[in-house]
Amino acid sequence: MGKLVSTLFVTLDGVYQAPGGREEDTRGGFEHGGWVFPYADEDFGKFITGVFERPAAFLLGRRTYDIFASYWPKVTDPADPVAAKLNALPKYVASSTLTDPEWAGTTVVSGDLGKEVTALKERTDGELQVHGSGALVRSLLALGLVDTLHLMTFPVVLGSGHRLFTEGAVPTRFEHTGGSSTSTGVAINSYDLAGRPEYGTFELPEDA
Repeated sequence: MGKLVSTLFVTLDGVYQAPGGREEDTRGGFEHGGWVFPYADEDFGKFITGVFERPAAFLLGRRTYDIFASYWPKVTDPADPVAAKLNALPKYVASSTLTDPEWAGTTVVSGDLGKEVTALKERTDGELQVHGSGALVRSLLALGLVDTLHLMTFPVVLGSGHRLFTEGAVPTRFEHTGGSSTSTGVAINSYDLAGRPEYGTFELPEDA
């Protein structure tokens, strides 16, 4: 059985919208697209290259799929570590409206998300990777289907945009499994899903 691994870029205030370009995702009049660009360095590249050494298949939300499908099929260099995997490996897109995907190797997942993704994990030998796709990741976390979350937090606050964790998100506990930082201050942390939060109360000393 495979592992479902999510990799996400977020700002300090939790925004994940349009990290890669000005016009990538302008929903809600978002004007801050491309906020990752100033922080790209060798450390960042090494981490991303390492992530793309491990996939067996990809699962994407519809919006991220459309963004990827408009760009990566045009990158034909076989030495490109990202394009080589995205173009060659099976891709699954969670959508109730996409019917005829043009990107080769794409299958649409349109039924019960929990059942469909559980079945995908069962028949995947390796990592089933989710990139971006914040709304999809929230749904998968609520269903307990995410095994590992790689969260890259960039030292910038945008003040607007779609946020990864919103009001009403299912309370979730994680186990920190690794971390590092890049030369530009990006914090890279990896977490495994660890169930629901635990709680307690700090008692005041008797002589307080």
